[in-house]
Amino acid sequence: MSEMKTALVTGANKGLGYEIAAGLAALGYRVAIGARDRARGEAAAKTLPGAFVVPLDVTDDRSVAEAAGMLDRLDVLVNNAGISGETGPGWAQDPTTLDLGMVREVVETNVYGVIRVTNAMLPLLRRSPQPRIVNVSSSVGSVTWQADPAVDVGPIMAAYSPTKSYLNAVTVHYARQFAGTNILINAACPGLVATDFTGFQGRPPREAAATPIRLATLPDGGPTGSFQNDDGVIPW
Repeated sequence: MSEMKTALVTGANKGLGYEIAAGLAALGYRVAIGARDRARGEAAAKTLPGAFVVPLDVTDDRSVAEAAGMLDRLDVLVNNAGISGETGPGWAQDPTTLDLGMVREVVETNVYGVIRVTNAMLPLLRRSPQPRIVNVSSSVGSVTWQADPAVDVGPIMAAYSPTKSYLNAVTVHYARQFAGTNILINAACPGLVATDFTGFQGRPPREAAATPIRLATLPDGGPTGSFQNDDGVIPW
């Protein structure tokens, strides 16, 4: 087994995922660029030292299994891949008019995809001396903030936001399952990030990558089962 720590970042060929991968590569990790489009993944990997592409569609069992088979070691898994679903003006998703097919698609990627990839990678992670899992969530996944009229969490996004709440809850249950082991798993809130996902509104992806990178490189004894942004723990 290679002595260099290996990190897999899903959805890493562009945007936030790419900057997370770049940050980990700069710290000396051998980074696997998880990407549905192999050509785009290869292009991204060429820009980072020691990086390589892993073709990966988080919604496809076979693709995920093949991705796991490409790795001989895994120390860090960052579940970054996600979609917003169809949106109206200002990214609004009206709960009274939601297309259930679209809702299923968002859940399949943002929640089931995370579970599928995490479970497929667990045999590799369990062999690592310091396994870390980071689930990229969002402030809109905080039910506490969503329910507080005094907190500005943006427009109603009745498909996307609940998937992040679901992801947060799943993160807690993984942490409970991993209690007493060396696996640390946390949810990261990068804030509003200027990518094609948001119409390039928000802060630079490199800045937003700081919290996911911090949680991916926690020391032994660090927090697990938490939801954090740049300022620390935020409410579920």
